[in-house]
This record gives sequence, structure tokens and C-alpha cells, in this order.
Amino acid sequence: MRISKKWLQQYLDVSDLSAQEIADCITDAGLEVEGLEAMSSGTNLMIGEVETCVDHPDSDHLHICQVNFGDKTEQIICGAPNVRAGIKVIAALPGAKLPGGEIQAGNIRGLESNGMICSLAELGVDPKQLRDDQKNGIEILPADAPIGDRDPLAYLGLDDVVLDVSLTPNRNDCMAGWAMAVETGAVLNRSVKLPNCEGAANEGSATRLKVSSTTKKCPLFLGKVINHVTIKESPKWMKELLAASGIKSINNVVDISNIVMLETGQPLHFYDVKAIPAQEITVKDQLECTYTALDGIEYTIEKDDLIITSEGKPIGIAGIMGGDDSKIEADTAGIIIEAASFHHVNIRNTSRRLNLSTDASIRYQKGIEPLAAYKAMDRAVALLKEYANADGLEATVQYGDDAYTPVEITVSPSRINRLLGTDIAVSEMVEVCRRLQLQPSMQGEDIHVVIPSVRQDLLIEADIAEEIIRIIGYDRLPSTMPLMPATVGALNERQQMRRRIRSLFTGFGLYDMITYTLASQKQVDDAIMGLTPVVELASPMSEDRKYVRGSILPSLLDSVAYNQNRSVKELACFEMSSVYAKGIEEEHLAIVLCDTLQKSQWQNIVIPADFYTLKGIIKTMLAQFGFEGTRVIVKPNTVDVEHFHPNKSACIYIGKDLLGIFGDIHPMMAKRYNVSSAVMAELNMEVLLKNRASKVKFAPISKYPSVTRDLALVVKTETASADIIDTIRKSGKRMVTDVEVFDVYTGEHVAQGSKSIALRVTFQSDDKTLTDKEINEVYEKLLNALKQELQAELR
Repeated sequence: MRISKKWLQQYLDVSDLSAQEIADCITDAGLEVEGLEAMSSGTNLMIGEVETCVDHPDSDHLHICQVNFGDKTEQIICGAPNVRAGIKVIAALPGAKLPGGEIQAGNIRGLESNGMICSLAELGVDPKQLRDDQKNGIEILPADAPIGDRDPLAYLGLDDVVLDVSLTPNRNDCMAGWAMAVETGAVLNRSVKLPNCEGAANEGSATRLKVSSTTKKCPLFLGKVINHVTIKESPKWMKELLAASGIKSINNVVDISNIVMLETGQPLHFYDVKAIPAQEITVKDQLECTYTALDGIEYTIEKDDLIITSEGKPIGIAGIMGGDDSKIEADTAGIIIEAASFHHVNIRNTSRRLNLSTDASIRYQKGIEPLAAYKAMDRAVALLKEYANADGLEATVQYGDDAYTPVEITVSPSRINRLLGTDIAVSEMVEVCRRLQLQPSMQGEDIHVVIPSVRQDLLIEADIAEEIIRIIGYDRLPSTMPLMPATVGALNERQQMRRRIRSLFTGFGLYDMITYTLASQKQVDDAIMGLTPVVELASPMSEDRKYVRGSILPSLLDSVAYNQNRSVKELACFEMSSVYAKGIEEEHLAIVLCDTLQKSQWQNIVIPADFYTLKGIIKTMLAQFGFEGTRVIVKPNTVDVEHFHPNKSACIYIGKDLLGIFGDIHPMMAKRYNVSSAVMAELNMEVLLKNRASKVKFAPISKYPSVTRDLALVVKTETASADIIDTIRKSGKRMVTDVEVFDVYTGEHVAQGSKSIALRVTFQSDDKTLTDKEINEVYEKLLNALKQELQAELR
């Protein structure tokens, strides 16, 4: 909310306070003033008249100006294209300090120059408020500008400071200048006088205007015909107030609609009465068409959008912007006023989809008080009669109602003091309620308050308690030390898991990534073991951040694609984060490896980022937590073959619980995410936490030598290497310490439907040196077991 000191001065006396002092008081009361912005700035300025203006003999664009300041005349060299004799200007004299620096007397191409003739932009005025001629040249003042005036900024109404107030979500009422004035008056304990125009819209003869709505998204619509208005320039105070609010002045009628919106918070729309000959306005949805708005841009209207229509044709996008075909022109003789209520979520969705954010749409999205439409209509009629010679008023017509029920609360001072931990006097509480215009009255020992319609955030006694301490000052709250039990600092099981995984994975060379928790529809659809039902945000920032994610991998793949598109091909990363569904929260771990995990060219060492590397990383992690051996089961992937390659992926279980899925990305998913190639995994860490891990045991390295034997087995193609290794380990018991596959072969000399697997078996004892006889006995035993269980034959 932008409100200037001059604007506040219209309603309460703040002449003795600086803008900074006002800002500090408002901030202390809970509405943070994020910044102060001067409308303009400059010292040692003076209004002068250019008496003569001749071309500089040594320049094709400079001019020699003699400027009369009343008590003296100074020579100033000026390069502005619009400078000429006979005009009144603003001059910065030597020593003046402007936003661009300090002005000094000097010599310009051989001639003396004692100052600078200024444009408004050079005085710090927002360029958005300036016309093209004002941006491209010096400011030419009206003929009645007083020569010698040393405060030209005040003469132009630019001696103002704007307070940029950050509103909390519950204080949408302060989007209205009147409400902000009441708030400021309560904080400063000063009387506030708002314009009294109640009932101004009741005047009017019989009308044929009809207003209606075919949708529940428009509960209230007011319309009023004013047959005669005069289009002219707005008064000075109105233009100054609009400029301070960042709105450019157009003409008196359009400016009045904007002023009323700023004052009451209720957006209005004025239609040229000639553009609506049927005198019929209907709010509709379920229309599909294109429509050209006031900004001259054609928008595509969809069924969910609210449209203002007349005779079935659009004349405005409800709550956002009117149409180009019904706008106020210089020849407009009469107008129709619209003041309506629209569903805030619908306005937000339309505004976001059309990428069309206006002052009106912002106010509708934040919520408008129930009686704002009536206040705005009264204020608009009063201003139109005063500044636009409004005549020929017809009766105000209404569709629907405001559905407003006044709120009254009876509060107990003793309960409020107990709640706040204070000893505030009852009289002081009553005074605060009076300052907030809550109409307090005593009912026995209790205080009865009537909540104004503008304060929709005050509903219960606790709200009144908050208002009392906010206005009195939080420094009245007693200072107490928090009572906390002494505990020994330690990480819980989940925190320990996170720390150990991050330490292990970064040691492997993986990057620890952090991606957005909010996801798009595409990312929700591509969830890996995703939680459901997904949580959808009521007011998302954009379509790409519409849902709370139930899976990490899609977000991580977007980050991988970003890096690959910037020539970062060798990427290994992981992310550990919470994922959500309605009423559910789980910890997931996602991993993505691309190209190579590690590479050393001079050593000719390459660790590829493939299925087996990823499998090794996952199994190493599980072993660190005490999950290995028969407790960890890897099976072919039958759970998700839409996102994982069906022949190059697997599911990993801890006992009977599915821990996760890992393997090559499916080519179609890789194409959707613009990822060249990757192996990936998503693991549900809740499975790890809920299963009881085996105790990790440590043993000394055997001091006796080991013996290795290589063997090549011919087995059926479908026989898994893991089954062969398990059979060898079970047969060899404690004498077989390691089994490693070092070759898999299919082709010539191997029967169709079979494959050759070469393994290296390590034999070792912790008690003695093994003899050939002992090794041979175990070797024969494991060969027999392989033949019986897996039909394996020595090659």
C-alpha cells in the first residue's frame, strides 16, 4: 500500500511529524513501512523566467539563456530542445544538490554558466508519471508561476513523501486510504475526519438501466446512470494524490474512479453511456471468445472467466479491466457507474492466466469489505457533482445483496490482561477501542464493541486483545525468560541418518542439491513412488509451482537438464527432502548420475555412471546402516516401467518392504525432461527408519594368506548373478570371503539361451593357513551346489 504524507494530512493533522516519524509509529504498531520515497528532491532551486535565448556560437544544440529570478539575472547554458525566451522554468543554482549530483558554476565551451535549467526527471520525479515531452526536455511552468519562488517543488505539489506499507494478510482493509488514515490516527492518537458523502448516490430520477448476474461469483452489482458530465483537467490535489500512488492523471472523470478506489478500496468502472445503448449490464461466465481491453491487447476469454456483458456482448473483464469500446473519451457526455463484488479466487485465476495485473484485480484478490460498493458509489457521485458538473442523475439500481451481518463482541478486561500478561487499566482499553472506531461501551465489568464493516479480521476476544496491545505498544508486555528444561544436545535418529548419508554421498563425489518443494502438473504426473492425494495450493505463484511435490526425482531431473544444457555433462547429484500428500509426510532420497562418476585421465581410471555404479552406491549406503546380506533384496523392476527403462532397472527391498527403484531413465522421460542420459533412483527413507538394522560389526584383518580360484560357469540366460553368488557363499560358509563377477559372455561356443559367467572366489580363514585339500573340498562342494540348485556347468 502506497500512501503519502499529504494524503494522510487530508484526514488528520500530521504537520508536526516527519514522514520517518510516522513510518516508525506505523511499523511499531504492526504494519511495516518498507521504505520512504520522496516524490522529488533538490536544494537551492528557484523559479525563473527565460528573458533571452540565443544559440551557442560553438555548438549546434546548446543555448545561451538569460534567466530572470526577480532580484537578479543569471546566464545559464542549456541544451534542452524546448528551451526558449518567455517561458518560466525551474533552475538549480550553484551549490544545488540533485539526485544526479551537485550543481556548480562553470565554463561551457568558453561561456559562463551559473546553474542548470531542470527537467522533472532530473529532480527525481518518477519517469512513469511524465509525458514524453516532459521526459525529453525541461519543465515549462504555467504563466502564473511566481518568479523568485525558492520552493518550486511545493509549487508543483512534488514536496511529498510516499510511505510504502507492507500489509499483513489479515489487514487487506488498509488497501483503502480511508482505513489507512483511521489506522494511522489510532496509532498516533489523533482525530480523523473522513469525507462525509453518505447517501450521495440516493439522488436520481427513474431509470431504465437493468443490472443482473447469471453466476454466483458476482453476489452484488450496483449501477448508476449520470447523463451529463464535463470532461476536463483534474484539480491539483487529485493529480498530486494519484501521482503519489503511482497512477497517471488522465482526465477528471477517469481520475475520480481511481481516487475513489484508492480511498475506499472498492474498484469502480465508468462506461461511456453511448457505448451501452440498451442500458442493460449482465455479469456472465461460461463464455469463450476474444476481447480487446483498455490496454489495446486482445485477450482469450475462457469459461471460468467473469465477463461484463451488454446485449450478450463483452464490455469488460470483470474485476480486472474494462473494454476499449466503452472507455471514457474526451467527447464523453454521460457515464454509467459500476460498483460490484466478485469472487476473489476467480479474479486471481483470470488475472494470472491472462498475465494481466491491475490495481483493481489486486484489491479484489485480497478481499474487499462488504459495504465498500455503497461507500464508493456515494463518494463517486459526490466527486462527479463537484468536479465534473454531473447532472441528469438516475436512480441507483442493484442486483443481489452484500450479505453483511454486523459483528459485535463483548470482551472481558480481566481475561485480556491474563492473556497478555499485563495490568492495563479498563479505561485505557476503552480509549484504544475508541481510537479504532469500535464504538466501545461498558456492560457491567465488560466492554462491548461494534466492529466496523471494514475490519473483517476482528471476530473474537483474542482479536481485540491483539488490537489493544498493538496500539498501546508491545513494550508494555512484561519481559520474562522462557522456562525450558535442561536437555543434552543430541541428534535424533532421522537427523543422524541425514548427516551420515550426506557425508557418504559427498565423499563419493556427488553434489548435494536443493530444489523447489513446489511442483508443476508435469512433475506431479511423473512422480516416482509419489504420495497421493497431492496437495494443491489455493494461491500458487505460477502454474509451475501449483502443487506440493510427492516425489523428488522430477524436480532433480529439471536441475540436471539445466546443467546439461550449459555443457555440464558429468554430473552426479542427490537430494534428500520431505515429500507430502494430504495428511502424509515422508523423507525421500533421489539420486541422478550422468556420464561418469569419477575420471582420472593420467591414471586411465574411469568409473562410469551406470546401473552397477548406482547399485553399488545404494548397497554401500545400506551396509553403513547395517542392512546387507539376505536382508537386502534386488528384484527386476515391475513397479514402474513408465519412468525407468524396463530392462535396465530394478527394485530394492529391505525384507518385504519396497525401499525404492533405481536404474536407467526411460528414453521417453529423458526426452520430456531434455536429459541426454542418466541413471537415477528414488528411495523411501521411512522404510530405512522403520526397519531395525543389524548391528554393524568390526573384525580384525586376517593374518593368514588368501587363495583365489577363477571359474567360468554356463547357466541359463535368466539366471541372476546374485543367485550364483549367494549359492557360493552358502556352500563355502566361513571359508569363502569374497565372490566377484569379472566377465559375462554370450555368443560363439555358448549354447543358445545360455550365458557364461566368470567369477573369482577368494578363500581365507581367520584361524589358520588353508591347505589345497581343504580348499578343494570346499570348491567341489560349491560346484555341486551350483549344479543342483542352478543347473550350472563348468565351461
